[in-house]
Amino acid sequence: AGFWERANAYFESCGITVKRVLTDNGSCYRSYAFKDALGTVIKHKRTRPYRPQTNGKVERYNRTMLDEWAYARPYRSETERVAAFADWLHHYNHHRGHTSLKGQPPASRVTNLRGQYT
Repeated sequence: AGFWERANAYFESCGITVKRVLTDNGSCYRSYAFKDALGTVIKHKRTRPYRPQTNGKVERYNRTMLDEWAYARPYRSETERVAAFADWLHHYNHHRGHTSLKGQPPASRVTNLRGQYT
């Protein structure tokens, strides 16, 4: 629930209104705390159990994250690996072209994310 609240606050700061949330069936997503955090406006859907295809985008993201950040180079410590994450995530979202987006980064899909239009 805490993660959702922080994530939603970030989305709101970018002018993004969340209408639906898709999660797996973990106990944290079935809790009253999570339901209360979503409120009544956001529709909550869950993936079908034992069907990783339903959650294919997340599975692909996890693989990309492992290949391009977590195991892309040797780190001297877990602290060093964690410190490198923010830069990688920014690159992934704002600069790295995605084939599913015709070579554009995900941030290009969010209207006025960079605030260039007033």
